[in-house]
Amino acid sequence: MSQFLQFDHTGNPAEVLQLKERELAPPEGHEVRVRMRYAPVNPADLNFIEGTYGRAANPPCITGHEGCGEVEEVGSAVTSLAKGDVVIPLLGTGCWTQHLTAPERHFAKLPPQIDRVQASMLRINPVTAWALLKHYTTLEKGAWVAQNAANSGVGRAFIQLAHHFGLRTINFVRRAELFDELKSLGADVVVLDTDEGVAEAKKIVGHEPVKLATNAVGGDSAIHLMDLLSPGGILVTYGAMSRRSLKVPNKFLIFKNLQLHGLWITKWLEGASTPELYEVLEPLTELIETGELVTAIDEIVPLADFKRAIARAQEGSRHGKVILDLA
Repeated sequence: MSQFLQFDHTGNPAEVLQLKERELAPPEGHEVRVRMRYAPVNPADLNFIEGTYGRAANPPCITGHEGCGEVEEVGSAVTSLAKGDVVIPLLGTGCWTQHLTAPERHFAKLPPQIDRVQASMLRINPVTAWALLKHYTTLEKGAWVAQNAANSGVGRAFIQLAHHFGLRTINFVRRAELFDELKSLGADVVVLDTDEGVAEAKKIVGHEPVKLATNAVGGDSAIHLMDLLSPGGILVTYGAMSRRSLKVPNKFLIFKNLQLHGLWITKWLEGASTPELYEVLEPLTELIETGELVTAIDEIVPLADFKRAIARAQEGSRHGKVILDLA
């Protein structure tokens, strides 16, 4: 028997999620069965259960957008994976389960020695940060890039990757007590997400260009980024934490000719070829192994205690990700 978390209708995750059991069937053909080990509780998971995510749920559903496990059994036609391989699912959902069976193409193989907990958080935030830094413009070493929500999972990965690439980051946050912590990750400039913070960042940057800014908040925070960007700069929006619309003052389009883009990493992953995918995953796994890319962990919670994990993940006082232990 195998346990999993399922919801039969959308709503409050703490109320609609249920721990269930099912019997296991052997994988067939190109299918592999993976014994899942860990899965984080992400905002996207909670939004999916609530029915507010970018892709509507079709209950009954098993959620969980990312995780890590080992191949337990393979079908007769499987060629790319073998029993014992460490993998992460690329399905987009369905990871909050002890066993996951899917075609082999829906899994990416990772180095056997990789930390399973860190690997469980690889698919969304680090890949998003990589795409933000690599896919919209060419940045030379020493270039300035800016972001809001710098304390978020993507924001922290953004800081560490930018530091690795030799870029300098301007990071907007809501609380001054985060300054030293983010600087310890490699942040160059950390300021409050206010008009005064923008003025301080401009003073530090001087006449050097800021070609790229990433927005996960919207509202006034996005305007702060646009104000900081240089003419011809690029704003990439990948989140809307404030739930306020992205409003673009006319002057930023007329006089700055700013470019606006959007990124939904789930859609990007679906369109990526296998070689394109490994071009991102391989260097990220290397950085995880060397300790240059680390995702903070708040707590690891047993699957049976999932309601506590959900409640903790919804608290603002966390110090990292809440992880489900699927053992």
